[in-house]
Amino acid sequence: MSGTTASNMKHLHDCRAPAKLNLFLHVVGRRDDGYHLLQSVFQLIDLADVLHFDLRDDEAIVRVTDVPNVPASDDLIVRAAQLLADAVAQHGRRPAGVDITIEKHIPMGGGLGGGSSDAATTLMALNHLWQAGLTRSELMRLGLQLGADVPFFLLGENAFVEGIGEQLTAVPTPPAWFVVIHPGISVPTPLIFRAPELTRNTKTVKMADFSGGLLGFGRNDLQAVAARAFPPVADAVEWLSGFGEARMTGSGACVFAAFASETEANAVLQRVPAAWRGWKARTLAAHPMVDLLQS
Repeated sequence: MSGTTASNMKHLHDCRAPAKLNLFLHVVGRRDDGYHLLQSVFQLIDLADVLHFDLRDDEAIVRVTDVPNVPASDDLIVRAAQLLADAVAQHGRRPAGVDITIEKHIPMGGGLGGGSSDAATTLMALNHLWQAGLTRSELMRLGLQLGADVPFFLLGENAFVEGIGEQLTAVPTPPAWFVVIHPGISVPTPLIFRAPELTRNTKTVKMADFSGGLLGFGRNDLQAVAARAFPPVADAVEWLSGFGEARMTGSGACVFAAFASETEANAVLQRVPAAWRGWKARTLAAHPMVDLLQS
């Protein structure tokens, strides 16, 4: 079951919630309600949080693991579980409660989509455990209520992304290894999008314009703003650019570069300055939980 372990439909363990990289990110406009219109390619990578689900004898939804600075009531994991429970209840059946344990590996505030991915994996896992029967499309509609990136992780494939992040078209990408660096700071997404110097009129592209290359296309329009406001981002981009084309993902703070082999990635990773956190990661062609999705 895609690397998960299940027992008598009461437990589902080792559920992976992968991170994503923005191979490019263009801001092409802004709606009247203030939401920005984007174009991007989202790439799944094997850096992942791991979640464990155990059904309870009552109806409580409990996050067992403490997550620093994230109250359980605000956690997208808990909100996703509650959202799905409410959807099931609308059909006349209140599901069992659940204990949710998380092994957190994706840094928060890094532009890697960890919170959204955790929410998506929660929806996938509990849809299965609760035998809720929601289709992939129905889960994606629920997920959009939690955040614009959640539907992508429920799609289960790498994607060309448009709109505010909810318009998704599956796109193939080549296999590669990445070095991902977190320069030790958290970048507040709203601050970047509110910046007056942010370019908001990048020319739109077609999916066919994206050649499938990993970093040879486009740019991240948010990078210049984040690098100016947060010098450690600029430092990380400059350092990693010494080994290949480097780019920030999302609104930061993580930056990454692609390499043809694990050996090359390892060689760079060993040289990452001690003040930063670094990972190697490889591309994923599909979400590791995709077998739980119903079309």
